[in-house]
Amino acid sequence: MSAPTTPRVGGRVTLRRRLLRLLVTAAAVLALVVVGAAVVLGRVVERQDAVTQTYFEAITQADGAYIQLVDAETSVRGYALTGDEVTLEPYHRALADDLSFRVLAEREREHGADPELAAAAQAAADAGARWNEEFAQPTMAQVASDGTAAVTTEEIEAGRQLFDEARAEAETYISLLRDRRTAAVDELSHWMLVAALSVILLVVAAIGVGVALWVALRRWVLEPLDELATDARAVASGELTHPVDTTGPGEIADLADDVERMRVALVTEVRAVEQSRSEIAEAHDQLTAQAEELRRSNRDLEQFAYVASHDLQEPLRKVASFTQLLQKRYGGQLDERADQYIDFAVDGAKRMQRLINDLLGFSRVGRHGGEVTDVDLDAAFAEAVDNLEERIAETGAVVTHDPLPTVRGEEALLVQLFQNVVGNAVKFRAPDRVPHVHVSARQVGDEWELECRDNGIGIDAQYAERVFVIFQRLHAKDVYEGTGIGLALCKKIVEFHGGRIWIEPSQDVGTRILWTLPAPAFDTLTA
Repeated sequence: MSAPTTPRVGGRVTLRRRLLRLLVTAAAVLALVVVGAAVVLGRVVERQDAVTQTYFEAITQADGAYIQLVDAETSVRGYALTGDEVTLEPYHRALADDLSFRVLAEREREHGADPELAAAAQAAADAGARWNEEFAQPTMAQVASDGTAAVTTEEIEAGRQLFDEARAEAETYISLLRDRRTAAVDELSHWMLVAALSVILLVVAAIGVGVALWVALRRWVLEPLDELATDARAVASGELTHPVDTTGPGEIADLADDVERMRVALVTEVRAVEQSRSEIAEAHDQLTAQAEELRRSNRDLEQFAYVASHDLQEPLRKVASFTQLLQKRYGGQLDERADQYIDFAVDGAKRMQRLINDLLGFSRVGRHGGEVTDVDLDAAFAEAVDNLEERIAETGAVVTHDPLPTVRGEEALLVQLFQNVVGNAVKFRAPDRVPHVHVSARQVGDEWELECRDNGIGIDAQYAERVFVIFQRLHAKDVYEGTGIGLALCKKIVEFHGGRIWIEPSQDVGTRILWTLPAPAFDTLTA
């Protein structure tokens, strides 16, 4: 197996070539045994056919021809004694039948396999023909013309001798056939024994080839793979310093080399990971500290916004009250510019009050939470519309909705959510058409997707994200009033409830604001 011409992988004999040589040798041995068995089987089939077909049919036909010959001689003798033509029936039947030694002789000559059989069959046919031509036909003609007394004892004796010669030749032919069949039976027995030995040899060869393959596979594949697997398991269990030995034929040895290189690379990577682990832990500690600081800063900021908004309420109320009182008492008594200044002060105080209220509401979301209950959005929507009743009546807006579901949440916040989106839709109406606002809902997976659609002035797609940022306005305050907190408050309410909010482009006019809310397992649309 280690001849100089054997290809090598990395200086080692390849498993492919070893297996190829082994399989070629095994195939050659099996092929020789199979070819020998096929030859033996062919001889068995040939001898069996000769015994059961060729010689059996030949003997059967020869016996039939012999019986017909005897019957013909008996019928001619009976006719010579009685003159009754009925006794000639076996003779005529034998002439009409194609089964005769003449036919058998012709068949033997056609086959040409055994000249001795052909000569014996021809001799029997010639003897039978002489008896027929020299005795049977003349005797029948003589009896037919002159009667039974015309046949002399000498003629009958001569006929008997001719028939004895024909019968002797027929028996010789039949005996020769039986000898040939006996020889064929003996030969068949011999080849049957050889066939049985061939089958045994084939089984032994197959077992030997199987054992050789198993031994070769165990030595060349299983044992090296077991050793490689043992080393690999040791490395996989954490023994990274355990070396992987190179054993076995070329391919398996190359695989072991690859595993060893992988182990070395893994050791290098592990060392690098261990080296950077401390750095990651240190960075994690810093991030944790920064996150805690950020949470504290957010709490302080929210507390500051709440306190600042709350504490500004009292002085702002005084400013608003006295400016309104000043406007009521002295309006029209001063010059036009003084009245304008007073109006500016009153308007600024009102807008400041709205801004502080909105900012206070924004800071309260998620801080001073109310009770989380099952909220009927139909009822929440109706309450929001009631709160907007005056503005809806002033604008003539048409506000409708589809059946809305029941969700888990804070009712006050969800009412505020509907109030803001519907209020925005009414506020940003188109001047040339009656405002139409419609709210719908559909279930998408495990959440409800709600939509507020209107036919107002719409929102440009480039500002679809900006409108949800606090204090962001797309229009001047003298065109559309507001503080720029409404949609930012909507976003905070939706996210507080575990949903998301966005703006979809409208196919015609107006705005489509969509948001999602988690859907409890029992959720169904209310009628």
